[in-house]
Amino acid sequence: MPSRREKIESMLSEDPADIFLRYSLAMELEKEGEHDASLSKLEELITETPPYVPAFFMAGQQFARLSRMDEAKAVLRRGIDQAREQGDDHAAGEMSEFLASLGALG
Repeated sequence: MPSRREKIESMLSEDPADIFLRYSLAMELEKEGEHDASLSKLEELITETPPYVPAFFMAGQQFARLSRMDEAKAVLRRGIDQAREQGDDHAAGEMSEFLASLGALG
């Protein structure tokens, strides 16, 4: 039986532009401990036009879990700006709270 990752990759082969599938693959890679690959997939989503706002938050959280705080703070700040630009106040608020919890605003 195919793994969740294999199922996602199969669906992506049929629709490689599907943002949610690409995001799901990044999350699966993180679960499997493939952090560099996961962060690379999230960066691809961040550099989309328009950027995929949830990717900023997930990248920030993953960087924080890896104790890469400078990178976590930087991606969260970019994500907050992008969320506000896209009118997503909820996402901007969540990322702001997480950024504050990292001691970045005080």
